[in-house]
Amino acid sequence: MRSSEVSAFPGSGRSWTLALIALLLLVSLACDLSLGAFQLTTPLLLAAGLSWLVGLLGIPRLRALKLGQVIRQEGPQSHHSKSGTPTMGGLLLVPCGLVIGALVSPGDQRLLPVALVTLAFMLIGAVDDWRSLTKRTNTGLSPRGKLLLQALAAGLFLLWAALHGAIASSIALPFAWALPLGLLIWPLALFVFLAESNATNLTDGLDGLAAGVGAIVFLGLGLQLMLRGNSGDPALAGFCAALAGAWLGFLLHNRNPAQIFMGDTGSLAMGAALSAIALLSNSLWPLLLIGGVLLAESLSVILQVWVFKATKGADGQGRRLFRMAPLHHHFELGGWSELQVVVSFWAISLGLGALGLLLRPH
Repeated sequence: MRSSEVSAFPGSGRSWTLALIALLLLVSLACDLSLGAFQLTTPLLLAAGLSWLVGLLGIPRLRALKLGQVIRQEGPQSHHSKSGTPTMGGLLLVPCGLVIGALVSPGDQRLLPVALVTLAFMLIGAVDDWRSLTKRTNTGLSPRGKLLLQALAAGLFLLWAALHGAIASSIALPFAWALPLGLLIWPLALFVFLAESNATNLTDGLDGLAAGVGAIVFLGLGLQLMLRGNSGDPALAGFCAALAGAWLGFLLHNRNPAQIFMGDTGSLAMGAALSAIALLSNSLWPLLLIGGVLLAESLSVILQVWVFKATKGADGQGRRLFRMAPLHHHFELGGWSELQVVVSFWAISLGLGALGLLLRPH
């Protein structure tokens, strides 16, 4: 099934991945050259190299430990061949990004809390993945239990932010506009953590999809931070570039056909890092635009459930807005190959990234 899927779309997972890496590297290099400082390219390259190397050494170890993915029965039939592919790859890639990111600006006190909340979400995802593996089902922690743990980790981060005045009470918008929220910023911040981490989790459903989109969003956030007024925010921008690099290095192993999956271990950590960085740098608006694919994936699930419940008849059946949710499965069941869906979603993310840079706050 996989060979036919790959042949149905020009190029291979490897060639498209190398093209994406080259493009993001050129973009970061162009930004650095224009600003006269290698704030993005160096951490991007270092983290990508380290993540690739750790993956190269770690994948056989995960395979030996029999940490093979359990595929949900209700998913597309073509995915059943992926059963047994090592998962929990977030344990390999997340620390790589955090270590390199911390070296970008060791004196910046914001980086440690960002790293800690990212690690906390990684551990929540690891527990969820581990329970799925030991129970041999695609269900780990209960939805309520996972949400409570995520809220606790995010709450501790937000407590630190409140004590240090690290989060602005208004949202920066384009054209020097701002949306004042006052105390409402705190419930919104908690919602961002929960929504973003679950959006990245839902996006992680095809080979290379979440890793590629995540790398684009991280680098997009870093670019807009470097290009904003008052000399930007080089520390958090470099941290973003390191995380983008970590996901690109992992993508070399996770691209179609995947040798490893990041699991909830990596996807929840991705969402937490994006949320923390966006909140500390007043970049919620850029995150909304650049991370539009993540938003669409999440909304597709919400709308699917809502429409089904709203139209459910006496027979217990309702109408479905999509062939299957999240959104990437809708296109798969419509006849698109897995690689076609992934590359198309990467392209959309790149377009949204450009839009986010054009409409960045100043």
